[in-house]
Amino acid sequence: MDTNHLKDAFIINYSFRYSLVYLLCIFLHFSIIYISRMSNLTSGIVQIIRENFATNDFIPLHPPVFSGNEEKYVLETIKSTFVSSVGAFVDQSEQLTSQITGIQKSIAVVNGTAALHIGLREVGVTFNTEVITQSLSFVATSNAISYLGASPVFVDVDLDTLGLSPVKLSMFIEEFVEIREDGYPYNKKTSRRISACVPMHTFGFPCKIDEISKICQKYNIPLVEDCAESLGSSFKGTHTGNWGKLSAFSFNGNKIATAGGGGMICSNDVEMGKHLKHITTTAKVPHPFEYVHDEIGFNYRMPNLNAALLCAQLENIYERIRLKRILAKQYAQQFKDKNIKFIQEPEHSTSNYWLMAIQFENQQQRDEFLINSNAQSVQTRPIWKLMTELTMFADCQADDQTNSTLLASTVVNIPSNPF
Repeated sequence: MDTNHLKDAFIINYSFRYSLVYLLCIFLHFSIIYISRMSNLTSGIVQIIRENFATNDFIPLHPPVFSGNEEKYVLETIKSTFVSSVGAFVDQSEQLTSQITGIQKSIAVVNGTAALHIGLREVGVTFNTEVITQSLSFVATSNAISYLGASPVFVDVDLDTLGLSPVKLSMFIEEFVEIREDGYPYNKKTSRRISACVPMHTFGFPCKIDEISKICQKYNIPLVEDCAESLGSSFKGTHTGNWGKLSAFSFNGNKIATAGGGGMICSNDVEMGKHLKHITTTAKVPHPFEYVHDEIGFNYRMPNLNAALLCAQLENIYERIRLKRILAKQYAQQFKDKNIKFIQEPEHSTSNYWLMAIQFENQQQRDEFLINSNAQSVQTRPIWKLMTELTMFADCQADDQTNSTLLASTVVNIPSNPF
């Protein structure tokens, strides 16, 4: 037997095992450091949130706050028996919304999705057309487009606004859009007419809506603003919703002002506003007793009961925004001290800070924070999954989505409504 050969084999085998053990030790060492770092990071963020909300109890992401005349107005409505789509609070909620936004005509509807649906229909979105929008958005935006048989086309967002990028929009249009003899823009790739553009003011941060508006005007593309999250937000001194043909707001239970459900279509085109009000009330022609309808209408009107709640909320909107902006300012300073990126309102904007957000270095950090913070009874949420990743929109045309992908994988919403 060759003892030297056995000896060499033993040495090689021992060295290999030693190397494996050494590598394992190094891996465990750095894993412990990483876990400890993430634990400290999570604990630090949770501590900041708990200090601002002054509670050790469960902290929700964005609960409704009822601090005004909500109960009084709702009881008034019940006693009046006008709890459905006819009532004084419906008209009052529309007037208050116009006062807050500076938009001439506001029409109360059942929710923000209905507002988008009927608004897109009004500007000419029809079957087999296309609507340019952003993939980084709540699914309602693309759903409303789909209700009309149209297809969303997804253009990337800006990193600073989280909303539709005018630069990426211009790039897409220059490559794929042409104006044909009828004066309308068409997608050269699909031959479908581009029937609208719908930017969304993400988390209440206004996108660069002035540049987007100019691009849409140049190419004869109707602009519809998705303002579901931006009541009280302005860009260059003008409230969101004033830049396009019309806009849609949401008053869902998690919004800065809520009707329980509810939405609002707004337009500075008074005649368009009158027509929108007509078709959202089943297109019923006024008459003392006859049921006469002059076109296909929709039963989309907001009930007076919901409008009563909304009126009380809108009366306190400026105080609610003031408190939220104080919280945002505190967060910004506290996270700066911890070297954590807190997303702040972009240049030229005043944000309502509907949902506040922090950004991590990568998705692994984001996911670990989401797990740990929720386990500690602090509700946090990722941005919505990109529309391009959902089955029903996976085949829709999209650009590179570089910024959208980064934001979706690294941004987390944290508790945002002082209660």
